[in-house]
Amino acid sequence: MSRLAAVRDLLPRRSDYDLRPRTLRADLLAGVTVGVVALPLALAFGVSSGVGAAAGLVTAVIAGIVAAVLGGSNHQVSGPTGAMAVVLAPIVVTHGLGSVALVTVLAGLVVLVAGLARLGRVVTYIPWPVVEGFTLGIACIIFLQQVPAAVGVEAAPGHNTFVTAVGAVRTAVTDVPPAPVLWTLGCVALVAATMLLLPRAHAAIPASLVAVVLATVLVEALGAPVPRIGALPSSLPAPVLPTFTPGALRDLGGAALAIAALAAIESLLSARVAASMVQTGSPGGSVYQPDRELVGQGLASVASGLFGGMPATGAIARTAVNVRSGARTRLAAVVHAVVILAVIYLATGPVSRIPLAALAGVLMVTSFRMIGARTIRSVAGAGRSSAATFVVTAVVTVAFDLVQAIEIGILVAAFFALRTVARASAVHRDPLPGPAQPGDEHVALFRLEGSMFFGAADRVLTEVTDASSHDDVAVVVLRLSQLRMVDATGARALGELVEGLEARGVTVLVKGVQEQHRSLLTNVGALAELRHENHLFDTLDDAIEHARSHVRRAARGTDVPQVRGLRPST
Repeated sequence: MSRLAAVRDLLPRRSDYDLRPRTLRADLLAGVTVGVVALPLALAFGVSSGVGAAAGLVTAVIAGIVAAVLGGSNHQVSGPTGAMAVVLAPIVVTHGLGSVALVTVLAGLVVLVAGLARLGRVVTYIPWPVVEGFTLGIACIIFLQQVPAAVGVEAAPGHNTFVTAVGAVRTAVTDVPPAPVLWTLGCVALVAATMLLLPRAHAAIPASLVAVVLATVLVEALGAPVPRIGALPSSLPAPVLPTFTPGALRDLGGAALAIAALAAIESLLSARVAASMVQTGSPGGSVYQPDRELVGQGLASVASGLFGGMPATGAIARTAVNVRSGARTRLAAVVHAVVILAVIYLATGPVSRIPLAALAGVLMVTSFRMIGARTIRSVAGAGRSSAATFVVTAVVTVAFDLVQAIEIGILVAAFFALRTVARASAVHRDPLPGPAQPGDEHVALFRLEGSMFFGAADRVLTEVTDASSHDDVAVVVLRLSQLRMVDATGARALGELVEGLEARGVTVLVKGVQEQHRSLLTNVGALAELRHENHLFDTLDDAIEHARSHVRRAARGTDVPQVRGLRPST
């Protein structure tokens, strides 16, 4: 691909849209539907992250439009998400609210560079149990984050959501009058019940929005003493470039990298889910360009930070609603952002009266829906290694850090994968082909199969060495034609095996070195350990005939120094 074509591949194009009336109508309807669903989530995630409801709305509008136009998916819907709220909350506590704009822009630039560097396929290397464990961990954190609001207690600053949730419950029980706690719990229960029961009546009803409206109306009518969202801006703020100082960059650099990694992973996973949903029967063409997706998401976060928003990612739940609502092109995602923009300009007064407990209820139900019992059963049924990877990733996500959870999850999955590959690598001592001949008991034929790599090399070396240690073994034939993979450690182990056997007087013959392994074995000196270059064979019959000839010569006394364990005939 030429440099010009590579750049053009990352840019918007006319084919991204289809303005025919039928398609346009489908996109408009889907966009309105997603906008209605996204509104309470944007408010809730903004509050949950610590940056405020206004920042959630700004992010949904600015990042939603930029990512829709410049991203790599026809169906992706971007904005504030639970995972980003989770990782952003401790940054706000540690570095203050003023750090959000800078860390958002820095993270966006990192994601942008990753897209330009063509790193979009990296998500394919994340194992499925890691993704599901990560999702479960995020769901647990989101639920725990809502506990203080659900009991009407202000969350104490801290990083561990479990400790904060337990402390909030203890405070509500011991230090807060029962009435306010009961009001907030009742508000959460009303929202949760509405969201769970309303879809059974009609699946198309935006249950979360109806639940929030119902709770707000009842709270206002009854004059309930519950905390509200508070005043919201009635227009978008003017863009402002955050202050870049060496000290701020040093303090926030690590946080920006963590946010960028999370944004890239979540956005690519969401885009991939959207593509798979479209391919399994939903309307519209499937377009999923991972590198362009990173470019679009990076620019979306940069724009969000300039307008006072928070880092944005692709939102799996909203993207799924978009696809199921019949979206055909990325115009639907643009319309979703315009719907939220209309709320900012026309309805901030009523929105400011929404109880925080109602948003907590929305997120609590959302957290339960993020991963279901069926998924957990599927992971558990995939084997103990998959279950262990799933559990470890989820626990690390809740207890420590989201990015560390992915890293540790991948390491655990890699360990189990390497163990499986190592167990599949085996050494078999095969009988010699053809009719038995005198002296065959002095020839050992070993077939190596699987992978000769660092995880199995030592075991293979030990098994062959032990099996060849008997005094009656004079010639060893190593059959390598069934080795699928050889790494540097495995090649060196083969060299040590040959060297050790030859030093004990055992002649080693090698058969079936594959062409893709030959250069590595040569470079590490494994083949150089053979006593003679003629001890390398392409066919098994030639190798066995040569081994038998060694035994016959030793028995006649003509080759005694080269073959141990045989007395020449008299």
